[in-house]
Formats: sequence, C-alpha cells, structure tokens
Amino acid sequence: MMKKVLIPLFVALMTTVVVQAQQIAVVTKDGATTLHRTLQDAIEASSGGSVIYLPGGGFPISDEVIIDKRITIVGIGHKVKGENADGYTTINGNLQFGENSDKSAVMGCYITGNVSIGVDGKQVNDILVRYCNLSSVRINNSNCHGTEINQNYIRTTSWLSGASATFSNNILYCICEMYDGTIKNNVVTGSYSHGSTYNTYALDNCKNCSITDNVILTKYSAHNGSDCQISGNMSNSNWGESPIKIEDSWSNVFENNAGANSSSSYHFKEAYKQYETQCGIYAGTSFSDGQLPPAPFIVEKSIPEQTDASGNLNIRIRVKAGE
Repeated sequence: MMKKVLIPLFVALMTTVVVQAQQIAVVTKDGATTLHRTLQDAIEASSGGSVIYLPGGGFPISDEVIIDKRITIVGIGHKVKGENADGYTTINGNLQFGENSDKSAVMGCYITGNVSIGVDGKQVNDILVRYCNLSSVRINNSNCHGTEINQNYIRTTSWLSGASATFSNNILYCICEMYDGTIKNNVVTGSYSHGSTYNTYALDNCKNCSITDNVILTKYSAHNGSDCQISGNMSNSNWGESPIKIEDSWSNVFENNAGANSSSSYHFKEAYKQYETQCGIYAGTSFSDGQLPPAPFIVEKSIPEQTDASGNLNIRIRVKAGE
C-alpha cells in the first residue's frame, strides 16, 4: 500500500518565508515554526516528526550530515513551471538517512547526488522518496525494509545491497541487488554491466522480486537473478509471463524517449495508446508529470520596495497547493 504523507497548507508560513527571503522553515509536529538559513541548520534544529520546507533555490549539504530523526523534507518541485514564482528546489549533495530516521521522506527536490539509506550499517525502515529528480538510491545494508521510491526521475544505477524496497511509477536507469522487493510500472532506460562476462542487465542480481508491468527500454537482457515473479512487462523480447513485445523503434512508441531525465515524455503515441493503462508509468497509481509535492508554492507575489504614506508594506501573495 502506498504511504500517504499529509502536509497542511501554511499560507501564513509561506508569507513569512517570502519576507525573510529564501529562509528555510521548520514546522514541528505541534505546529511551532522556526526559520533557518541553511539546510544543515534546519536538520539540526528539527525534532522528530518535523517538516522542513525548502523554497526555490540551491541548498548545499555536506556528506558529514546524517539524518538521525524522523523528518520530512519538502521542496517546491524540480521542474521549471511558469506558475511557480520561485523556480525550483535543488539540494546540492547527498541526503543520508541513518539510525532513528525511520519513516522519513523527501519530496519535490532536484538532488544532485544520491539518497542513501542505512548509512554506517544501521537499520533504517520506511523511507519515502517521491516527486524528486536524483542521481540514485543507495541502500547500504540488507537490514533496511519498507523503502518506497515512487514517481521519480533516477538518473544512474540504484544499488540495494540485498535490501527489499518498492520501486513504482519511476523513470529510472537500472536497479542492482534487490531481494524480496517490488518493481512495478516503471520505465527502465539503462543497464548495468555485470562482472567479468560484460553482460548487461536492466535489473541485475534481483532475487525473489515481483517484477510487473514495467517498460524495459534496454536492448540487452532485461533481468539477471532468480526466483522472481515476472509478468506483463513491455520490452524487445518475450520476457516473463504475458509479455508485451515491441518490434518497433522506441522513438515510435513514446512521445519523447529521452532517458531518465525530465525532458522525457513516456506517454504512448497513438498507435500504442492502448498500452498506457497496462504498463509503464501511467498505469497503476500513475505518474505526476508536474512533479509538485502536496505543499504550498507561490504563484504570484508583489513586494513593494518601500512602505506607503501610512508606513504599511502592502504585500500581495497568491499561494497554490501542489498536485
């Protein structure tokens, strides 16, 4: 079952953020709000259950920062969208989830590095990554469970070190070493070269996994592993049960097959439209093209450079919730 993260619409909070120009808001589970200038400061100041709201802009994070509490990090999206007055949110670096960070989440961010789970060999469960564009997902040990990776762009190989996870409705490069997990309704754009044999696989060394209703674009072997339940996948071969074999060029199947990046559009062209409800990212729970998290963002703002004759600063802000 898909996890749900409920985030209220803090219009007053967003007004404060605008006035305080690019500061980061931390909202505790009791509703108390503090403002911070760096992402590291915001993480350190957060208590368990807090939500960190990142406005548009770039926010560096050091590899020395390991998240050790339950927090939710919410950006305003990673796609340039005309109605989003503050652009998009970029985290420059890796997000690392360590001990006691169970049930944390990150949504609506462009992450230049990886999301790493279970650093220092610690067991970390139930991490959610949604509506992000990131380099890869790295689960560092097999003791981590319940990771949910949903509706993201993942640019390079994701390594799971024998852990279980659910990858659903993502545009991703490839997955290696997942055990007892679920891979469904994804578009897989690349492959990994396995060992000294130089064979390449879109899903490498995945064992006892459910692999259903994906689109596998690689021209090489789709899967290397054992004891997996494989059905309903679209590829260039008759792979698994009830396969959908495509003899055509992928450029004739999709609107824009541009790999695992945000310029792609994996809507099916008219000749293949009947498959859009059967497999790929728009089947199942579907995929959000806008990649906007369920949080407020500023559609329009007007902040005068000076007060009026009465000493008032007449600020106008129009706020909209994400998708």
